[in-house]
Amino acid sequence: MRAGALLLIAVALAACGGGSHSLAVFAAASLTDVLPKIDDAARYSFGGSDDLAAQIREGAPADVYASASPKYPAELHAAGLAGAPRIFATNRLVAIVRRGYTGDLWSLTQPGVKVVLAAEGVPAGDYARQALQSLGADAALDNVVSEEDDVKGVLTKVALGEADAGFVYATDVEPVASKVRVLEIPASAQPRIEYSVAVVHEGEQADDFVRRLLGPDGRAALREAGFEAP
Repeated sequence: MRAGALLLIAVALAACGGGSHSLAVFAAASLTDVLPKIDDAARYSFGGSDDLAAQIREGAPADVYASASPKYPAELHAAGLAGAPRIFATNRLVAIVRRGYTGDLWSLTQPGVKVVLAAEGVPAGDYARQALQSLGADAALDNVVSEEDDVKGVLTKVALGEADAGFVYATDVEPVASKVRVLEIPASAQPRIEYSVAVVHEGEQADDFVRRLLGPDGRAALREAGFEAP
């Protein structure tokens, strides 16, 4: 488990000490800007979906888990650690390049290009590797200079010019649109990106959060943020 995961567990445990219980939602980093619009009273821990699932397995006090991949909620459900998962949104993968970089997707395979990806196991990283394989551009993996704990780390490194290119979700781009250029990935190479939510600790608050996420208000907030319906 990464050090960041241990820190999040400590913070979550500390937050649970004393006072009335507030809903604890563990969610993929790409949901950082949208979930508080659906429920601004919940206590959120955002990060890589794999790290968050590992925290839940270790006993971190999550009530709801929202992942950028169906894989981890399904595994938690199979282990008896979460309820039945529900798909609530889809997304698209794009490549972003720093301002001033003039190459296309296939230029990322050229020697000397600095590529940054989310780490293996992080959904954004796994989706990026799938896309590169589908494109026949696996050689870009030889140019990876950094593997990030979550998709926000990829976004930040490219926006700051610390890397030439990276792969993120389409919904991540708007805050750094003036600092990066988007390279669209052909539909034939697009991985299937589905977001899944599961209740970890049964309760009225957790059930209500999932209902709101799946309901009209949640769908509207997700659509406004650029997510698509499942």
